[in-house]
Amino acid sequence: MKLYITLMFAGLTLISCDKKREIWTSEQANEWYAKQPWLVGANYIPSTAINQLEMWQAESFDPKRIDQELGWAENIGMNTMRVYLHDLLHKQDAKGFYKRMNIFLRIAEKHHIKILFVLFDSCWNPFPVLGKQKPPRPFVHNSGWVQSPGREALEDSAQYARLEKYVRETISEFKNDERILGWDLWNEPDNMTGQAFGAVETKDKVKLIFPLLKKIFIWARESNPSQPLTSGLWIGDWSDPKKMLPMHKMQIEQSDVISFHNYDKPKDLLKVIKQLQRYGKPLLCTEYMARTNGSTFEGFLPIGQKYKIAMFNWGLVDGKTQTKYDWYSWINKYDSEPKVWFHDVFHTDGMS
Repeated sequence: MKLYITLMFAGLTLISCDKKREIWTSEQANEWYAKQPWLVGANYIPSTAINQLEMWQAESFDPKRIDQELGWAENIGMNTMRVYLHDLLHKQDAKGFYKRMNIFLRIAEKHHIKILFVLFDSCWNPFPVLGKQKPPRPFVHNSGWVQSPGREALEDSAQYARLEKYVRETISEFKNDERILGWDLWNEPDNMTGQAFGAVETKDKVKLIFPLLKKIFIWARESNPSQPLTSGLWIGDWSDPKKMLPMHKMQIEQSDVISFHNYDKPKDLLKVIKQLQRYGKPLLCTEYMARTNGSTFEGFLPIGQKYKIAMFNWGLVDGKTQTKYDWYSWINKYDSEPKVWFHDVFHTDGMS
């Protein structure tokens, strides 16, 4: 009898250990989504930070300003924020990084705001450096934003073990945290905007990122998060899976919920919603609003509400990122504030 009980518990232990977190089915994803309110928010970085590093490093982390700015967001009815992390922050001081993330999450919870964290990003400067960040270039959109991982880490497979550690430890640390809406594993993985910096992007960038992102989905799932995983589509035609780029097809297949970006006109938003509804999973529009392109609150939010699409505009408060200027400020010379802001909602004093 004793041997039988021992074997029975050993079997239970084996079953427990072998249990894997699979990609959510449509039923699981929609069950999760049904518990959420209509999600409306912004991509958030405090006005005092030029990039992810300045937002989170101990010397420049600014909880007082974050509290004030998330209060403004709450006052206009926002209930979620999409927020970027960075692998170098984990390398620098994982314990301190998680402590600051917890402080941030407490502030967000105070304002009834859930957070969608972004782990990696392919946009803008491919050479991130820890420490004091350079000041903004006048009149230039996102002049200090940095990629994660940077070009050097992406090209050096010996650093992938460090990236794996970042993914596994970060998600495991917060895997049951109800203040977190979900995990956006890689923002615009095939984006090549680093060229705007005059920098040479990683050779065969997409070929390197494709297998790495697939591994990141596995590492993230094996951390067994209660929150959904995603990686957002941002460009291309998603109407026919057979014609879809391999990267985009993989992003859809691996995601628990489907996220996408749209900076065009309302008719274009409707078009991509129709393209993505075929997959039967909740849809999150994790980037929109480029006013001079025709992407506005007035045009997009009624559509999002009608189809219950989670909506995250780019930018909350005008600040060091200077995203009130458009993308073309990298090419065209500006010397004054635009009459119509490209992104962002509030001035630094809280006026909209």
